[in-house]
Amino acid sequence: MKSVALGLALFCVLLSSAAQIAMKRGMSAPPGGDLGTTYGHALSSPLVWLGLLLYGASAVLWLWVLSRLDVSVAYPLVSLGFVVTLGVGVVWLGEPFSWLRVAACTLIVIGVSLLALDS
Repeated sequence: MKSVALGLALFCVLLSSAAQIAMKRGMSAPPGGDLGTTYGHALSSPLVWLGLLLYGASAVLWLWVLSRLDVSVAYPLVSLGFVVTLGVGVVWLGEPFSWLRVAACTLIVIGVSLLALDS
């Protein structure tokens, strides 16, 4: 059962990362202006709504994960979202690549792996 919970936790991380990417794409070229214009654009963007839906689905599934795993194991897995969004940001969104970011993500993966070994 623990492996199912870990798998679902990783799926939640992917859903959350997908939500970030969808919202970023939905807000990539908002019209200039004040706060109201920015949020008006967000409310009319299908990709922003998709991102919010993905976040909601992730949160609902995360409740099941928390009922099965120690929070000290589950919560560090959330940090893997940094790794996923870095990769997608560079490859799909054309964000700048940096070896320093890669090194930071490597440390995250090492830390999460060590925690998983202890579970």
